[in-house]
Amino acid sequence: MNLDLPLKNLSYVTPVYAKRLKKLGLFNVRDLLFYFPRRYDDFSAIIPIGKLKAGETSTIQGKILDVQNRKTFRRRMVLTEALIEDESGTVKAIWFNQPFLMRNLKVGQKVYLSGKVTYSEEGLQMSNPVYEIAKRYLIHTGRLVPVYHETEGISSRWLRWQIKRSLNFTNQIKDFLPYEIRKKEKLMDLSRAIKEIHFPQSISLADDARRRFSFSELFLIQLLKLRLKKKWRLQRAYSIGFDEELIKKFTRSLPFKLTDAQRKSAWEILKDLEKTWPMNRLLEGDVGSGKTVVAGIALLQTASKGYQAALMAPTEMLARQHFFEIINLLKDFNLKIGLLTGNEARIFKKKNNSVSREKILKKNQDGDIDILIGTHALIQEKVAFKKLALAIIDEQHRFGVFQRAALQKKYESFSAVAPHLLTMTATPIPRTLALAIYGDLDISFINEMPKGRQKIITKVISPNERENTYQFIKNEVKKGRQAFVICPLIEESESLQVKSAVQEYERLSKEIFPDLRIGLLHGRLKPSEKEKRMKDFIAQKIDILVSTSVVEVGIDIPNATVMMIEGSERFGLAQLHQFRGRVGRGPYQSYCFLLTDSQAGKTNQRLKALLKINDGAKLAEKDLEMRGPGECFGRHQSGIPDLAMTGLSDISLIKKAREAAIGLIDKDQSLKNYPELLEKLKEFSRKLHLE
Repeated sequence: MNLDLPLKNLSYVTPVYAKRLKKLGLFNVRDLLFYFPRRYDDFSAIIPIGKLKAGETSTIQGKILDVQNRKTFRRRMVLTEALIEDESGTVKAIWFNQPFLMRNLKVGQKVYLSGKVTYSEEGLQMSNPVYEIAKRYLIHTGRLVPVYHETEGISSRWLRWQIKRSLNFTNQIKDFLPYEIRKKEKLMDLSRAIKEIHFPQSISLADDARRRFSFSELFLIQLLKLRLKKKWRLQRAYSIGFDEELIKKFTRSLPFKLTDAQRKSAWEILKDLEKTWPMNRLLEGDVGSGKTVVAGIALLQTASKGYQAALMAPTEMLARQHFFEIINLLKDFNLKIGLLTGNEARIFKKKNNSVSREKILKKNQDGDIDILIGTHALIQEKVAFKKLALAIIDEQHRFGVFQRAALQKKYESFSAVAPHLLTMTATPIPRTLALAIYGDLDISFINEMPKGRQKIITKVISPNERENTYQFIKNEVKKGRQAFVICPLIEESESLQVKSAVQEYERLSKEIFPDLRIGLLHGRLKPSEKEKRMKDFIAQKIDILVSTSVVEVGIDIPNATVMMIEGSERFGLAQLHQFRGRVGRGPYQSYCFLLTDSQAGKTNQRLKALLKINDGAKLAEKDLEMRGPGECFGRHQSGIPDLAMTGLSDISLIKKAREAAIGLIDKDQSLKNYPELLEKLKEFSRKLHLE
């Protein structure tokens, strides 16, 4: 028997249970041992029966005096009742609809019971307590009891039994973390950490075990990132020389002055383009901070030297917007700019023309297009470049892991020369966490807004202020302005969010604003329908656009002055800040209304942070502090393992893991002296998908 033994081969796991375990992602003994508890119930304090109090959760030890099943005819329910005695008194325990307990509980047995104490007409009783026959080693009561994520037919009680049986296998697990790192950071060895995380002797030992696993995962992430960075720098890239006169001409052509942060970020990118190894940089800037202009500088510098550049956006709407924005920025420089999405192909040179897909693909392959802008259509097999030197990915976290991997692989396959890579995001990331998540990237921050931008007035709106808010929107529309109404996330379900948006659209159209022009936008519309709604909104044929979170990024409507967000408590601060950034892009005073029915103090505290803070990076720090990293980054969407995700709250742990990884890579880049670690790293990289 070994760690790779399929669970279905264990004598105590029936085929039915094996099928259920698959739903939890558990296939072999190793999976079971590394299936960690989500929390613990503290049943460690055993008290005398005579000291039980109603309303408290307690653990007792006693002898069964009587046990029987009886039926309640009114509710057609089977009650299992047991009378338990210790030296201080007796108490009744009662279980609902579990008649099989009669087979397990016998008169005269010594048992432990843990559960809620309630008051009935007959006195105190324990309702549906967890029970365990007294023995030397307790699993379900009388200790810190692990509680796991469950599925239908697989309870925490069942998992505890199987995991306890499997702990004998821990001596087969080799500790991949080097001894010198464990010693320096005072970390448990792997075998003990597994035992303590499942059945801890104390809460402090449970914390120590979790710290060990959090450190391990953060350390592995850092190792992967650092090795990627070193590998990336071994590749060859085109060296694109800095043309000072060209960039000066570009900045003079702008109707505004670049901010200091834009100039600094552009300079960092231009210096990277000069290197003979590929740039790998993240450009982070708040909504409306001017990232596209900085990207435009990089595109211009690349194209002016005879190379090709590509810009990939996550949606057709955003790709199209970039196309027209880049045309406008670079109209004085005689460049051929292409647009390629699933539904559209265009080429601009002095004028904007629709073309066939075949024509744009041929021209791009021949090197006759300087800048190609598009969606993930750019990574399709038929798209080829002659001399690609720069690839820019906008809102990179919105691309799936496999799409981004395909993009990078495709670019590398064009020639032995890898493109410089610039990724952009408007989603603020706390600087400290950028170390953990983007350890392989150099990062540029645009942390100031263009001068003259008016501050958006933000208000939290309670239910009794709703009518006044509707009247305010009417008044704004009378002035010629426009408004967004965003519908809430419902259980992270796109289909339910769409339903919510459709219902709100109908309500506003018929009951609230029957005299105004209302539009509806959501992710399940056909691309042509989405395009038409946005064109109508831009052309001011729609007064109020009801939308899901599809408008979170990249929508630029200077005439829109009101952002109204329904169920605002369902969104994170960073996302609310993104929505707010969709207004205030023109010369008019703009407003953001956060509607909530929640009375929870914590919710109101979170929303009030938006009233005081207008800086995306500071809001991201606040969101992290108040909600934790799992909620901020999306535990499942991010691909970051659970314990590494937990570790993201501990900045000290991130730094220690990074320092340990740097020290090891500097000493042994190939890790040939650490075979167990190298093997673990390979396994970890297959499972890890960082967004």
